[in-house]
Amino acid sequence: MRIALFEPEIAGNVGAVLRLGACLGVAVDLIEPMGFAWDDRRVRRTAMDYIDHVSIARHVGFAAFRSTIGPSRLVLFTTKATASAYDFAYRPDDVLLFGKESAGVPLAIAETCNARVRIPMCAAVRSMNLATTTALALGEALRQTATLPPLA
Repeated sequence: MRIALFEPEIAGNVGAVLRLGACLGVAVDLIEPMGFAWDDRRVRRTAMDYIDHVSIARHVGFAAFRSTIGPSRLVLFTTKATASAYDFAYRPDDVLLFGKESAGVPLAIAETCNARVRIPMCAAVRSMNLATTTALALGEALRQTATLPPLA
């Protein structure tokens, strides 16, 4: 299983997702352009020393990223989906895709995904933080596929 972030805009969110990937043993794909300089200290500050324990791949754009996933399903998490992320049946080789903080992913990219799901939330709010959504989604996907790391 992999996490993919489409054009992330906030260094702190990327750092938190990198730390999540390190803790749960999941690689992270970053689809450029990003809204910050990669050498931004905030990424390392949020990810701390965990950044050395996660596999990170950077891609020059969506097409370059898409060419790396082979037969794996691309599962998009979007507030525009009608299917619950908790009703979806994940597979161990799924790639969980999350859009940029301000706008998600363009419709053309959403249409290339194998599935679109959303985290259920109260109707009065628009969306969750990217790192929070990623943690909820990844936790459920790993739980369903029995691929959570063992307790230390």
